[in-house]
Amino acid sequence: MSASTTSALERETMARVSRRLVPFLMLCYFIAYLDRVNVGFAALEMNKALGLSPTAYAWGAGIFFLAYFLFEVPSNVILEKVGARRWIARIMITWGILSGCMALVQGEWSLYLVRFLLGIAEAGFFPGIILYLTYWFPATYRAGIVGAFMVAIPISTVIGAPISGMLLGLHGVMGLDGWQWLFIIEAVPAVLLSGVVLFYLTDKPADAQWLEPAQREWLANRLEQERQSKEAVVHFTLGEALRHPRVIGLGLVYFGVVAANYGLSFWLPQIVKGFGLSNLATGFVTAIPYAFGAVAMVLWGRSSDRTGERVWHTAGAAILAAAGLGACAMLSDPVMVMLVLSIGALGIFGCLPPFWTLPTALLSGSAAAGGIALINSIGNLAGFVGPYAVGWVKESTGSFAMALLALAALPLAAGILVLAMGHDPALERREPAPAE
Repeated sequence: MSASTTSALERETMARVSRRLVPFLMLCYFIAYLDRVNVGFAALEMNKALGLSPTAYAWGAGIFFLAYFLFEVPSNVILEKVGARRWIARIMITWGILSGCMALVQGEWSLYLVRFLLGIAEAGFFPGIILYLTYWFPATYRAGIVGAFMVAIPISTVIGAPISGMLLGLHGVMGLDGWQWLFIIEAVPAVLLSGVVLFYLTDKPADAQWLEPAQREWLANRLEQERQSKEAVVHFTLGEALRHPRVIGLGLVYFGVVAANYGLSFWLPQIVKGFGLSNLATGFVTAIPYAFGAVAMVLWGRSSDRTGERVWHTAGAAILAAAGLGACAMLSDPVMVMLVLSIGALGIFGCLPPFWTLPTALLSGSAAAGGIALINSIGNLAGFVGPYAVGWVKESTGSFAMALLALAALPLAAGILVLAMGHDPALERREPAPAE
């Protein structure tokens, strides 16, 4: 097969795979992330209605991630065994039902219970999708594809924040508060999409009848060549991956970035509300940093793929996130606060696509299923620590300034750790296919 034919076949195959999978997975993750963080908007009315202190709210927001941590690795290992299609559908219907149950909470203990169960239900979704993408996309495409998929995070706020602000205006409809309607309405898409997943997703390229035979063969061969080349450099069993220092180190890096992300997600609506805005205006203003983050995620991921550079793309973005959060702690003017938070969002979201090329380059097979899940579960512990730390410092000092300064230290440490660990580019190389 000539080089020109191979190149054309590659372009056509990857374009078809991208069109088929990426928009749908983005939609699923958009709904997942919205259901995970909409408690930040509900808090504008819920905290007062239920008598929640800042610390109690922080516990409720963060306990989701304790459950997520405990069940993440088992869930992803099951996905690798039974197939992504069935397991992702299971995850989506259970989290959708439990997200709707948030409308039923009566106080802090019922809040803790439902959020904990929601964490169990959703465990495995994100690392499962990251693992699933490795079944379909060669290494040279992954930062861009992960960026396109994960752009659902900032978009969920760009679109979801104004919607959440409007849903809070349904106060009194059918005897329910606005925050209850927010949880009920935003839970419905997850339940509906769970059925679509069963019929739309395909577990592996070999099963993809929507690809031409030559396309299926090319993609399967390319991914197999990469697996063999990777395992010639390093090969882990599941147990080795779960205790390897580099995997744990990557989990700590992710912890620092996620802490900044969730610290911002769960508290930014209340910071913006403090400017004296209405709920609807708060929704629109809250969306501003996330709009910048969405652009950074796509462009920075493409830059990493184009240059093949991973370390500085990850570390530089993490350090930029720290600079934005740290500068915010020293400012009081609303316009300047939103400006530096937008800079911080550029770093937070720009960091994610190149970061996820690091573990997917290192791991394969069941080791990838467990290792990716472990990295994500360690990182998502920050979803508890970040919001709780902000809430505790806010309650202790009466101000968000010191809380944001403390939060800024975590992505800074993450950036330094990435530079210290480095990355072996040989893990992403492949031997050329033999000529036919």
